[in-house]
This record gives sequence, structure tokens and C-alpha cells, in this order.
Amino acid sequence: MTSIGGAEMVDWNLAVATATRLVRPGPDVTRDEARAVVAELRRHAKASERHVRAYTRMLPEDADVHDTPVLVVDRAGWAKANVAGFRALLGPLLDRMQERRGTSPGGAVLGAVGGKVTGVELGMLLSFLASRVLGQYETFAPAGPDLPGSAHGGGRLLLVAPNIVHVERELDVDPHDFRLWVCLHEETHRTQFTAVPWLRDHLQGEIQSFLGATEMDPATVLERLREAAQSLAGARPEGEEDEGGRSLVELVQTPEQREVLGRLTAVMSLLEGHADYVMDGVGPEVVPSVGEIREKFQKRRASGAGRLDAALRRLLGLDAKLRQYRDGERFVRAVAGQVGMDGFNRVWTSPNTLPTKAEIARPADWIARVHGVRDTGGNDEG
Repeated sequence: MTSIGGAEMVDWNLAVATATRLVRPGPDVTRDEARAVVAELRRHAKASERHVRAYTRMLPEDADVHDTPVLVVDRAGWAKANVAGFRALLGPLLDRMQERRGTSPGGAVLGAVGGKVTGVELGMLLSFLASRVLGQYETFAPAGPDLPGSAHGGGRLLLVAPNIVHVERELDVDPHDFRLWVCLHEETHRTQFTAVPWLRDHLQGEIQSFLGATEMDPATVLERLREAAQSLAGARPEGEEDEGGRSLVELVQTPEQREVLGRLTAVMSLLEGHADYVMDGVGPEVVPSVGEIREKFQKRRASGAGRLDAALRRLLGLDAKLRQYRDGERFVRAVAGQVGMDGFNRVWTSPNTLPTKAEIARPADWIARVHGVRDTGGNDEG
């Protein structure tokens, strides 16, 4: 990443430096143990390709799927990769806001000092998230010297080794089974985007529509980031919650953004629910202890880690992500149960066959619209 001057809306280098400095250390492992974990995760990522494709019947259109690299990273590496992704994705919005800075009431705030403040606060948020993410398929992943990406506009698969080790120890589950289970979920995401070539551009277009509809002035952006950072630092007064439990995304919505967000929520619910469905479907064949892992992991996912963690999860919209896993998995299970895997795969035909937010909650409506079949059983959740 090149040096960013003070004129930028966000000092991206400072965001990386802050996240790297504040991220919590991972679990204690020896050098040999660390090498063994990295090697095993790479083997599992490779094996997961075969398992996921066989179960989903989704094959990449481009035979050179290995153009999307698999990177086993530490927490700082995950934060650095996400800063690069944010920079690429948010660039158009920040450019537009920078043009408004001269006439905006917040223009003076977000000058050279403002860019650094925003960089620090973004780094703080990423340092929090960096200890919680097990893996991630980076759909919008610009390649760099330290972070290889797809040469053809694809993404890269990140596996965060310290977090995987931390959770497998916390849950007291078989580490080899757990590592493969995680890889199955993340490989499903890679398969979704490599087998459905229009999906990336569609998702990017929706995100840009969401960002383009913002009416925020620069001072508001800074204010929202500060609210999240204060929650992270425990600066919110005792007993004061985060504006009625609204998430950071909900706080900045315009009416047009709400419409776009509804479509985005449906797509993300589909992608996350599909990945959960696949990892559980493949699991019994290749992960002997999948039942124990799923039960313990679901309890951990739902419980969080205390008051501060719960408050920040609400502010960042992470509770909504948990609902996406649950609601999306129910949708996939209900559809596949009625029309089979090939029938479910009609969802990937075009943007028009993606489920709406309402159809995620009522799978029978999607089946009726796409397949012309009405479920008379009265059970939308399968």
C-alpha cells in the first residue's frame, strides 16, 4: 500500500497500523504447531473443493479456479487484507464525499487531521473483528505484493489460523474435524462466486447503489465511526445503549438505501445460509464429529462474549448477520427439500431468480415464482 497523504478522507496506512497494534494476541502455539496448522488448513481447503462441488453440483465455469488463491493469515494479515478491500470498495463514495468537503459543515473536521482520526477509528473496529473471523472469501480483493489476488477480477480465500485454533480449543472439539468444517463453509463461498460469474458484479453493483444513495455529510461519517469506536473502548456511559439498538448501517440509511439493503440482505442470507447448509450436508461424510461441532458452535455464535461485545455486535450489525445464517439456511433447506439440489440451483440462473427478502422468510413463494409449484404443506421452513 502506498503512502496516503492527509488530504484523503481515510488514512488507510494508519488504519492498518492501528489494527495491527491493537489486535489481541492469538493462542499460545509453538512454531512447529503453527506450521502444522497452516499446512493442515491448506490441505483441507484443497480437499473441500471436491466435497463442495460434488454436493452442490456447482462447477466453476473457468477451469482455472485456482486463480483465486487460498491464504492462511494471522489476525493482522486479515485486517490488512480488509483495509485493502474497503479502500477499493469505498473509493467512489469517498471521492464523492471529498468533493463535498469544501462546502460541507464537516469539511474542516475531515481535513488532514480528520483522515487520520478516521483511519485510527477504522483500525480500532478491524482490530475487534480480527479476533472473531474464522475465514472469509474476499469477493472484492485487489491484488498487492503481500496479498495475492485473482488476476481475472475474482477473489481470494482467507483462513485466519489463530482464530480457528482459539475456537477449537474453546469448544473442546476435535481440531482436525473443526478445521475441515470451517474450510467447507468458506470453500462454499468460493464456489458460489466462481461457478456463478455474474454474482460478483451484481453484488458490487448493489453495494455501489447503496453507497451512492447516501446523503451523509463528512461530519456524520466521522460521528458514526466514533460511536462504534467508543463502544469498542467502553467509553459509552454505563447503562446507555446504542441508540435503541440500531446498527451502524441502519443509522445511515436513506429510503432508497433501505430498498437496496433489503435486496442485499436477501442475497447475503442466501449465500451464508447456503454455506451453512452445505457444510452440514457434507459434514457427516467427512467430519465424524460434525454433530458435536455444530451444537457447540451454534451456542457460541448465539451467546457472544459479554455486554460490551453484544453492544458492539448490535452497532455493527453483526446480530443481523447471525439472522442471515439462520434464515438463509432455513430457506435453502426448505427449497432443496421440495425441489431437490438441482431445483434449488435455479437460484443461480440470473439476478431475477435470486430470492427477495420476503421470499427468504417464505421459501414456498420463491418456489411458486421460479418453479410454478405451490407447496400445499403449509411449512415454509422445511
